[in-house]
Amino acid sequence: MKTFILSLTLVSIIFAACNNDATKNEVSDSTITAATTDNVTTESKMPADDILAGYLKIKNALTNDNDKEAASTATELANALKAIDKSAFNADQSKVFADIEADAIEHAEHIASNAGNLVHQREHFETLSDEIYELVKATGAGQKLYYTNCPMYNNNKGANWLSETKEVKNPYLGQEMLTCGTVKEELN
Repeated sequence: MKTFILSLTLVSIIFAACNNDATKNEVSDSTITAATTDNVTTESKMPADDILAGYLKIKNALTNDNDKEAASTATELANALKAIDKSAFNADQSKVFADIEADAIEHAEHIASNAGNLVHQREHFETLSDEIYELVKATGAGQKLYYTNCPMYNNNKGANWLSETKEVKNPYLGQEMLTCGTVKEELN
């Protein structure tokens, strides 16, 4: 009987020790997973993400002929351009940003101050699109984008824009000719 009790006690101690080790390993594994996940999230964020998000909101508002939304999101874009952490750029990206910064802010502010005038907003969006395209080419987008052209805008001179969808939704002609345009380039 003493042998049985001693054996049972020994098995209980070993079982408890094994469970304690398993718990430590589970905690360590979950900590490693969390650290890895955090690193992936941090690495995937691009320096100009907020700028691109603001630009795409303006594009979508113009696509829907919504001058008021274009104006309010243009204010957000101007603020994002002013607040960007320039230290996140390498030397080449810094040069591109320095080249487009003042113009991009000016065009975003013009779009913001011209609610009620879609024609004028679209004129500024044309140049803003060129600026944001240059920035995205230099910094990356962190997502797939489509560089699209409308050949009919501005008396058939044409204009380009960036889109998050391959399906053409034209911000220059809006609901009047929503699907006018072709994808010229895919950016990753």
